[in-house]
Amino acid sequence: MKISCSRGALTTAFQTVSGVVPSRTPKPILQNVKLEAATDSAILIGTDQEIGIRYRLSDSTVEIPGEVLLPTNRVLQILREMQGESVLIETTDAGTLIRGERAQYKLGSENPAEFPTVAEFDEANSVSVSAASLKQMIHRTVFATDTESTRYALGGVLLEIKGEVIVLAATDTRRLAVVRGACTQTAGAAIENLLPVVPSKALQLIERSLTEKEEAVSLAIRNNDVLVKTSHATIYSRLVEGRFPRYQDVIPSSSQISIELVAGPFHSAVRQAQIVTSEESRGVDFEFSQGLMTLSSRAADIGESKVELPISYDGAKLTITFDPRYVADFLRVLDSSTPIRLELTDSESAAVFRTEDGYVYIVMPLSRDR
Repeated sequence: MKISCSRGALTTAFQTVSGVVPSRTPKPILQNVKLEAATDSAILIGTDQEIGIRYRLSDSTVEIPGEVLLPTNRVLQILREMQGESVLIETTDAGTLIRGERAQYKLGSENPAEFPTVAEFDEANSVSVSAASLKQMIHRTVFATDTESTRYALGGVLLEIKGEVIVLAATDTRRLAVVRGACTQTAGAAIENLLPVVPSKALQLIERSLTEKEEAVSLAIRNNDVLVKTSHATIYSRLVEGRFPRYQDVIPSSSQISIELVAGPFHSAVRQAQIVTSEESRGVDFEFSQGLMTLSSRAADIGESKVELPISYDGAKLTITFDPRYVADFLRVLDSSTPIRLELTDSESAAVFRTEDGYVYIVMPLSRDR
């Protein structure tokens, strides 16, 4: 095999594919990235056998087709330090040669035939969705998963198709994030009764791969796995086992109080109040009174804080206690100018945050007996 390519393009592709390469594994061969070079294309492949990616390499010229396994960490180091705009990769009987400007490396190589296969995209049961929309939807939900939970379904995001609407939902039982977007189903698709839960690690890889905001991304759902195809990559992931909670039952049907806020100033106030908290005293009191929101926190051996934010509110005084991390996580994924509506019932009921584009985020309050 002999291939020349842009060092920048190869580095970008290698960094993306390395996201699925396991740092520890009983199968050392998985710590490689496979390069498949055909006459008209070159593809980098990585997998941990739960998640896999096939990344099409741009700006490459294949002189001799073939395939080779490249040790991930070593090659990443080479690409980061190497000078020049182009890289030559060539396999010989003695090993793999990587050559750049005024530098070359000869590495050993394992048998590429022993590397696991990674599925290619299957159009059956697929939908098309805007890359920009899918990227935003993942960004607004994946942080609310619980990767440490023994309830495996909480370690992923529910993906639900309802006609021309795609819904993503994530929860760790203390908060819930639900977001909706538009999609187009392929002819004959039968996926509305499938409720796949996609691992958060796979979704983070998909989010990083969505670099072309204007393109349409294809997403295929099968019984045990999901496939996502972009212009550069095809990503495969097994689904999380277990049943996802009925998120619809958690969203309150009505509320007593509605407060209009703006993400940026609200986030700033939460960050300020969060400074005087500790592992033992996480709670921050959110007090709503005439025209003012006051955030108060107190932690032994640290001190106290009081942060005020003028708001448009003329109802009865109400105080509700939150773990500020959960509120900050929500505000962090929004533009600072985003309008927010906070819906409250009382100091003990779930709080609902809504944006104008249909994003719903629910936080359970903490007990005020502190």
